[in-house]
Amino acid sequence: MALPGNAALAMWWDMAPEMRPEFEHWHSHEHFPERLAIPGFRRSSRWTSATGGEGIFVMYELESYEVLSSHGYLASLNAPSPWSTKMMPHHRNMVRCQSRVLASRGGAVARQALTVRLSPAPGRSEELRATLRRLTDALPLQPGLTGAHLMQHETPPIAQTTEQKIRGSDQVADWVFVAMGYDATALDALAQAELSEASLVAQGAAPGAFSGRYALSYSAIPGDMQ
Repeated sequence: MALPGNAALAMWWDMAPEMRPEFEHWHSHEHFPERLAIPGFRRSSRWTSATGGEGIFVMYELESYEVLSSHGYLASLNAPSPWSTKMMPHHRNMVRCQSRVLASRGGAVARQALTVRLSPAPGRSEELRATLRRLTDALPLQPGLTGAHLMQHETPPIAQTTEQKIRGSDQVADWVFVAMGYDATALDALAQAELSEASLVAQGAAPGAFSGRYALSYSAIPGDMQ
């Protein structure tokens, strides 16, 4: 398994251009160090929309699913710093996937990432899962691509946190598929072929899959914070 654990936290939101400089300063120099100091956080990566717009994609790779309900993580979520309290309301249209990793191959960090948020159609989850597992195995070997990762959301048994209350209601993504690569053209072709909505629906997904391509902004592991 390429991700360094069996769980991940994948998030998407919009950040207004006038807030972007302060957001990136805060996220790089306070928020990442704070999260990576929590036991079980293995790596943090931030990406920005590669096709224009305000989109942000962040993925935290976790040692285990239990980290999402751990004392260390909940303590951080329920005691945001003054700077975090200031920034949280600017995370607009938040989608937050607290997930178990179902399949992972190849690299988890590259120049470009294609993310797909989707749900299985009723009665077709096994069919869709099998298709996405096959893609996870095959895609990292294709020209321009380096990794593929499949995750499934599962809400941990915890109360709404202070950070969530500040942001308002978060949306969720049932399943997430992330393809990594160094060639934007290869990822765009993938989005129009195997990971297009029409192809996914034919393989068992419900209509309404949402995809986006993102460019790497910053990635770190706990040792980088020392």
